[in-house]
Amino acid sequence: MGWQKALNALIGRSAELARLAAVLDSAAAGLAGVALVGGDAGIGKTRLVAELAERAEAAGFAVLVGQCAELGDALPYLPLADALRGAPAELRAEIEARPVLGRLLPGGVDLGAETASALTQQRLFGSMLGFLATRPVLLILEDLHWADRSTRDLLVFLSRMLQTERVCLVGTYRTDDLHRRHPLRRVLAELKRLPSVTAVELSPLGPDEMADHLSGLGGTDPRVIGEVVDRAEGNPFYAEELLEALTDGSSMSDGLADLLLSRVEPLSDAAQRVLRGAAVAGRRVDHALLQEASGLDDLAFEDAMREIVSQGLLRPDGEYGYAFRHALLQEVVYTDLLPGERTRMHSEFARLLTAREGAAAELAYHYLAGHDLAEAMSASVEAGRRAERLGAPAEAHRHFEQALGLWDRVPDAERRAGTDRVRLAMRTAAAAADMGDNHRAIAQLRELPPTAETRERLAYYLYDSDDVPAAVAAAEEAVAAAAPGTAVLARALATLARTLLPTARDAEIGPLAERALEIAGDTGARDAQKSAMVTLASCAEYDGDPGRAGELFGAAAAQESGDLAVDLRAIFQHARLTFEHGSMAEAAVIAERGVRLAEDSGLSWSTFGTDLRFLQLLIHYTTGDWARARKEGSGFGVRVGTNHEAILSSFALFVEVAMGLPEVDERLTWVRPFWSDSLVAYMSRALAAEHALWNGDPALALEHVTAVLDALDPADMGNIRIGAVGLWALAELGRTDGADELLARARGPVRPGTGVEGHAWLARAEAEWHRVHGRADVGAWRATVEAFGYGFVYETARSRWRLAEALLVSGDHAAALEEWRQAVRAAASLGARPLGDALADLGRRARFPAAESEVPSGTGPGDASADAFGGAAGSVAGAAAGSGSGAAEGRETGNGTRGRTPAGSRPGALTGREREVLALVAEGLANREIGERLFIAQKTVSVHVSNILGKLGVSSRTQAAAVARREGLL
Repeated sequence: MGWQKALNALIGRSAELARLAAVLDSAAAGLAGVALVGGDAGIGKTRLVAELAERAEAAGFAVLVGQCAELGDALPYLPLADALRGAPAELRAEIEARPVLGRLLPGGVDLGAETASALTQQRLFGSMLGFLATRPVLLILEDLHWADRSTRDLLVFLSRMLQTERVCLVGTYRTDDLHRRHPLRRVLAELKRLPSVTAVELSPLGPDEMADHLSGLGGTDPRVIGEVVDRAEGNPFYAEELLEALTDGSSMSDGLADLLLSRVEPLSDAAQRVLRGAAVAGRRVDHALLQEASGLDDLAFEDAMREIVSQGLLRPDGEYGYAFRHALLQEVVYTDLLPGERTRMHSEFARLLTAREGAAAELAYHYLAGHDLAEAMSASVEAGRRAERLGAPAEAHRHFEQALGLWDRVPDAERRAGTDRVRLAMRTAAAAADMGDNHRAIAQLRELPPTAETRERLAYYLYDSDDVPAAVAAAEEAVAAAAPGTAVLARALATLARTLLPTARDAEIGPLAERALEIAGDTGARDAQKSAMVTLASCAEYDGDPGRAGELFGAAAAQESGDLAVDLRAIFQHARLTFEHGSMAEAAVIAERGVRLAEDSGLSWSTFGTDLRFLQLLIHYTTGDWARARKEGSGFGVRVGTNHEAILSSFALFVEVAMGLPEVDERLTWVRPFWSDSLVAYMSRALAAEHALWNGDPALALEHVTAVLDALDPADMGNIRIGAVGLWALAELGRTDGADELLARARGPVRPGTGVEGHAWLARAEAEWHRVHGRADVGAWRATVEAFGYGFVYETARSRWRLAEALLVSGDHAAALEEWRQAVRAAASLGARPLGDALADLGRRARFPAAESEVPSGTGPGDASADAFGGAAGSVAGAAAGSGSGAAEGRETGNGTRGRTPAGSRPGALTGREREVLALVAEGLANREIGERLFIAQKTVSVHVSNILGKLGVSSRTQAAAVARREGLL
């Protein structure tokens, strides 16, 4: 950072520096942050971040600085490569441990096998995130207005995914360069909405601040300082150049460009020639390359360079190069070149870089500017290939499109490109899809001749764009056009089988996939083979043959296809199916393998990378290893800004809600704005419902459940769990309306092949339905305990809690005590505080021996948790008045009511629970006494009393008792 530090102190930027320092301090404390510093050219952005970098170094941060360049749009990840190249020694090992980052450095020539550029980009992004997490880092990316698309995508990714890392990311950009359609404008608008991003706009310095700045630079004449202040309009760089001109005895030009050129004109011819060559090279240039381009011998070149550097136009940069003191200076010198001069110099740099085997993207830039179209096309194709391998699909697409645009103007284009035009166009379409523009990929493929290969790819992208009818039609064309027994036919058949999955033509899928599998095996088309296996496995699972599905998913997972995305997908599906059918240990091994593969490949944040991490969390959550589950959940950030991030954040709620952790409310607050997305709503609102129930708010819980069910497909397996939670809420509210509908939603998705967890949740829904109707059904709750006994520790304990309540109602105190004790031990081992609170409350009310000592410290009931238990327990224990103390004669009949309801009763028949409460109200008992008698919380009694008054149409407890006696309700 030494080259960025000005000689004078920072003037007039204390407020802006304080805002940046606050972001840095938060990062030091473990809350990552991003700062975007904008302002006009020369306003002092670099000087400001240099001051921040000095503070960061003093605080123990590693400081990395990357510079974008005007031709950086063609060079992917140029500022990232620049930053990594200057990394301190202590970070070198971390870079070397991540080969995908090492490829960006000089000498990183091993680009590996050609793979999908989108997948490589995910690997690079994941590797960069992991790299930044290794120690406190300040990463500065300068001049983002020149950044390439892939760098902008990386900026967005890091801004969204950095959460608890000790990382401060700072980007600078010119506001005066951002025209209406500039690509950075959309990125800035998106980032500035994120909670982790601080926007800092540098305005012009005031007159007094500008005078102080000029005095710090050595200005002593008040008249000169005043004149400069008047002309500079608050721009420090302009002021510095004006002061320099006046100090040298030059006149002040009308504009900054003229002023800068006036600094160049006094140079010798040799120095001007060198400076113009440097401007053509870009913001930075290598010493030897610049000398060759200038045509000067050693002594003449050294004299010229000494003259240029002494005038402050170029400065030494690194060990072997030079850089312009300011980007504006390079732009002005380059713009002043004559057209022919510019063309000749670009051609010379292209020739020299070719001899040095320079970057293909830079060669393409210089050849095109030098009007050598044939070499520009060849270099563009190679630049596209290299961009693919670096994980820069947008730049790959740009280079391939440029080559296609030159194709018809280049003789012997196919030989120069090393491929034919159709294959290059297909590669261009693939790059478009990889950068997330499926519509462009589809449009480009539709312009190509309808071969089997083009139609198969078209079908693939159409299917991913949810245009299933068009995808099926294109896949059928591909199959018809493919030669028999070829790998192309295998891929076409596999794609056709995949596109038919959501259609009514399910009878055709199996035979097509089987045929694809056979031909793929014969031709060695491993991608088609794996795709067909996964399709066949999905069909077998849907048809209720989990054994066959597991066999196929396992075979697909065990086979390497050469495509990491396909491999991770197969491993995930195998682990998921194994988990859903209760083989916890095996599922854990498979998921661990997938997570390790994703981590080793830098794909932890890819689609299937995050799916595997979530599945691993679920496995640990299910088997009771909540320490690992919580650690894994903490990796999914709280501060979210997109639907995808909200989904990831929701993963952590499973264990956080069950443990009653304080971060639940904060996480739900961040996720709430994204509840319009059905998947976000399903993931987070279902758990928000449980959170509300534990906190004594069943009405809110039912609101969450209703919203989820409204957005959920009735055939979705998620209906089972959501239906069970909704029935729990209804029971707490003392309502029966809607119970049958909720049970029907839970039963609806069950089909042959449904996993053990699905059947367990259905058993829970059935048992909750009995609670809603006032029946403490021991058999239903025992069946639920047994159903979750495949290894779901927490749900088994929750079910034992309800079973203990039901046993108390039935009068089997000893059996209830045993179930209660088992549930207490499980809650203690898990750290399930809400369940522990509920069990402690039940133990006290049931007068279980040593109830207080059985419940672990820290899970005893406080006011809120007692309410939570009361709301949760009351609906079953309502018939437990005394457990054999004469309550049996008031036991419910099969329809949930006690005895015959007189013809004169009021509308809205009371439930069995409400009748129990009403009987005790008529005896004159207070809510606390009723709760103690019925083993339910006082708050639950209050809910029942309110329901009773409403149904009887009265306003007081005395009136309710009178109506009950008059109409025979007691």
